[in-house]
Amino acid sequence: MYDFDSITDRRGTDSIKWDVDENELPMWVADMDFPTAPEIVNAFSERLNHSVFGYGKLKTEWFNAYINWWKSRHDFEMKKEGLIFCSGVVPGITSIIRHLTAPGDVIIMFSPTYNHFYNCIQDNGRRILDVDLNFSGHDYSIDFKKLEDALGKSDAKLMIICNPQNPTGTVWNRNDFERIGELCAKYSVTIVSDEIHCDIITPGTKYTPFAAVSETCSNNSIICIAPTKAFNLAGLQTSAIYVENKILRKRVSCAIEKDELSMPNSFAASAAIAAFNYGEVWLNELNEYIYKNKMIVNDYLHREIPKIRLIWGDATYLLWLDCTSLNIDSKSLAQRIRKETGLFLMAGSYYGNGGNGFLRMNIACPQTMLLDGLDRLRRGIESINTIE
Repeated sequence: MYDFDSITDRRGTDSIKWDVDENELPMWVADMDFPTAPEIVNAFSERLNHSVFGYGKLKTEWFNAYINWWKSRHDFEMKKEGLIFCSGVVPGITSIIRHLTAPGDVIIMFSPTYNHFYNCIQDNGRRILDVDLNFSGHDYSIDFKKLEDALGKSDAKLMIICNPQNPTGTVWNRNDFERIGELCAKYSVTIVSDEIHCDIITPGTKYTPFAAVSETCSNNSIICIAPTKAFNLAGLQTSAIYVENKILRKRVSCAIEKDELSMPNSFAASAAIAAFNYGEVWLNELNEYIYKNKMIVNDYLHREIPKIRLIWGDATYLLWLDCTSLNIDSKSLAQRIRKETGLFLMAGSYYGNGGNGFLRMNIACPQTMLLDGLDRLRRGIESINTIE
């Protein structure tokens, strides 16, 4: 039994998340407030005790760790030659955009989606074409007519997807991916699938790797994966890119090397090996804890803040909160809550079309901290209602 209840004081540790005022509670960026698995810490200690930190290279164990994890946990067998080390998922996606497209090219995304995708595209002079997801009021689905219209009329080169979806937590199914794969192949658009959140998932739910769906999907996709979200290792700069198509793989590999993203630091490979080889029990318990946190939030909102609804998603530790009944734009809402209570949430408008009126809340924290956050949220909403 692992301890997820104890609070670790992260103030003064150069944490981006906790670079806030003393009275503030940050529940915004996708960074857990749990120490990583002790098995990973032990691997760090062994590497640290070696005391020499020169240039390194990848061992066979690094490849095997990824291959064995995806085969045993996700029923997908990757090929060793298809794996490329990269120092991070976002840097990798940025490099792919820079080298596989040209300035002015169109890149398609579903919306709402992870906000840094917008930065990656716009900062490199490419154009964004959002395909809005259908929102039923309870969940999200893909409008395939809109998607085909966008693919057929835009001369797009890439499509970036989140699997599972951030910020909504949606777990896409095989049928969805099969249709996406066929449409993108039809219009010669390469898929980049960010699958960094795939291991944070409701117990009993299965995520489907995009490349596992069909030969069409595997032949026309670039899959970005990492242990960093599941095991809270983002600061170590470690990830992998999987590309089955040899020609496409060569282009991606050259891009990563040109941008100097292909050399692991002294702890990057050890972290991935330890996480995938020894961290499964810890991860299973973490997912149970996060599920309980989701239920706490859902019950609390029903009972104390009925104007806000949790849009249930079976993946990630990021909750998508529907605040549209308040009739206030999400940036103003987030700012007001932070000013009144110190609770720091992400405004939904950062995630593109359809995000306004929503908030994103990180619940990967001990339950006492979560309850503090919910109490602050309630007080923040009450302050808005008082003004009204």
